Amino acid sequence: MVEKNFEKAAFAGGCFWCMVKPFKEWPGVQDIVSGYMGGHLDNPTYEDVKKGTSGHVEVVEITFDPALFSYEKLLEVFWQQIDPTDAEGQFHDRGSSYTTAIFHYTDAQREIAERSKANLAASGIFTKPIVTTIRPAETFYRAEEYHQDYYIKEKEHYTDNRARSGRNEFIAKHWG
Repeated sequence: MVEKNFEKAAFAGGCFWCMVKPFKEWPGVQDIVSGYMGGHLDNPTYEDVKKGTSGHVEVVEITFDPALFSYEKLLEVFWQQIDPTDAEGQFHDRGSSYTTAIFHYTDAQREIAERSKANLAASGIFTKPIVTTIRPAETFYRAEEYHQDYYIKEKEHYTDNRARSGRNEFIAKHWG
């Protein structure tokens, strides 16, 4: 039996509901959990984070097999889901808990993320500066169960919310 060497990645891309599905069906992606990271409150709730006073951002923590889907590829998917020039939130979700960030678990991930960010900035896709932060991973707090795989559990609400957010139009405009 071949043992797999799974790694973790964590990305904040605004509403975590919209960040699960784009990663879900890639080969090598083992699991995606919605949660919170980066704040000062232990065991935050959704309401704590949504208020913007806990210091956390909504994140997805991804368990992946880098032999099947590299960290570089995860970053490519990540950049194509967000507006990396918006420091005030994402689309219709405003406030500090909806800002973007890449949380690195290793020095290698940090280096890859910094290179990826620099390449995006140099690409000319965006005319404004890339403001997505690259930070060390901190304690990950799993979000309440009703948030997990929300796009499946509440398909109609998820589809409507995403359509009204402006995210789909932004992605189409910048990434085709």
